[in-house]
Amino acid sequence: MTDDNAPVRFDTKIAVLLRDDLETWQRLNVTAFLVSGLGTEVPELIGEPYADADDTPYLPMFRQPVLVFTGSKELLSTAHGRAVGRGATLAVFTSDLFATGHDKANRAAVRAVRRDSMDLVGLAVHGPRNGVDKILKGASMHP
Repeated sequence: MTDDNAPVRFDTKIAVLLRDDLETWQRLNVTAFLVSGLGTEVPELIGEPYADADDTPYLPMFRQPVLVFTGSKELLSTAHGRAVGRGATLAVFTSDLFATGHDKANRAAVRAVRRDSMDLVGLAVHGPRNGVDKILKGASMHP
């Protein structure tokens, strides 16, 4: 017999790295935006739809936890380079996106800056556990 409540150890990891100087509202906003793309790029990350005891349907969510880390501007840049070098599934949020108001403007703001010149405030990464750990080396768990 299997225990449906037993802890599961996933082979992959979903992680968000936030710059440590962001305001609380910015951390929440950046995290939400960053993880929104992962399920579209890696559909197997999404679990089954939810329903309550009254059969009210709810949207599915990630099938595994999202770990949130913080680090300096320099660490974000280093982690970004590591993620790109490893070919990891990656989302980025730059400081320019705080001044835009919609998806087309967001994409244009990212497109306008070379990779090594982006002012990163956050990134989300998905990949094998050990690869994500290496990408985020030096980061701290978000308090």
